[in-house]
Amino acid sequence: MTEESYSYLFGPVPSRRLGLSLGVDLVPSKTCSLDCVYCESGATTKLTVKRSSLVPKDAVMAEIDRYFDAHEPPDAVTFSGAGEPTLHADIGEIAAYIKARCPGVRLVLLTNGTLFDREDVRRDASRMDLVIADYDAADKSVFKALNRPHPSLDPEKMAEGLVAFRDEFDGELWLEVFIVPGVNDDKAEVARIAEVVKRIGPDRVQVNTLDRPGTEPWVTPADEETLQSVTAALGFGEVIGAYRGRVASGESEMDVSLQILGMVKRRPCTIEDLEESLGMARVLVEDSLTALMAAGRIQEESQARGVFYKPL
Repeated sequence: MTEESYSYLFGPVPSRRLGLSLGVDLVPSKTCSLDCVYCESGATTKLTVKRSSLVPKDAVMAEIDRYFDAHEPPDAVTFSGAGEPTLHADIGEIAAYIKARCPGVRLVLLTNGTLFDREDVRRDASRMDLVIADYDAADKSVFKALNRPHPSLDPEKMAEGLVAFRDEFDGELWLEVFIVPGVNDDKAEVARIAEVVKRIGPDRVQVNTLDRPGTEPWVTPADEETLQSVTAALGFGEVIGAYRGRVASGESEMDVSLQILGMVKRRPCTIEDLEESLGMARVLVEDSLTALMAAGRIQEESQARGVFYKPL
């Protein structure tokens, strides 16, 4: 894959949850309906709930054709990126096109779940095989402090939309609850979230916390005891762990550099993150990072967990 040829695809990379996953990014950075304090993609620059053709669907479909003409199918094609994918008005049509082009591939949507009260969003999302939606706060004040939503959004309306989608959707629905200490980890709020989770009835619940630099520097990761306590309070679920599985092989130095650029463009990564996610030897990742630094393509940022790399 060449950097110039693919503006909307990234990867594929080994995902701890999805196997070898090819990413599809339909939203310019950083267009979203939320401006979460913990977001690893940085602050939202366009806060909106209006759906539109944010990038040209024909160009996306052309890249899909080019990729599948030249590569073996990945385990999954995942709609994600540095914004909210359901804001793209043509996501359902693009998903249907991918499924027609490669029927065996698993279609996955990573979404913040804010727009599922809308029938058109639920209809488009129903094209997927797996939808992973966020639900971090049930109380309005917590929702506002943690997720900093568009003024039109409400956590109860969001919950009702996800309940409606669960009733209509034949695929798998997972919920991810992101814990920020001091914001949404007290017993009362966790109990409220647990009630919503019960109403939605997802197939899986995953509890997550900060792993890379968030938007706000005061956000810190929850400790293991807190994560396990939240998981127990939710009634069922799991703390997200590290991926160990299928990896891409036979990558050239150019391929590695482009995969690294594709990853750090969407969220900062340490050497360890890249080594694990790409399934590659540390020396190969280090050599590629050194070359990208020398070329002025990336920069370093020191954080408590280590040195992170991000675009220059």
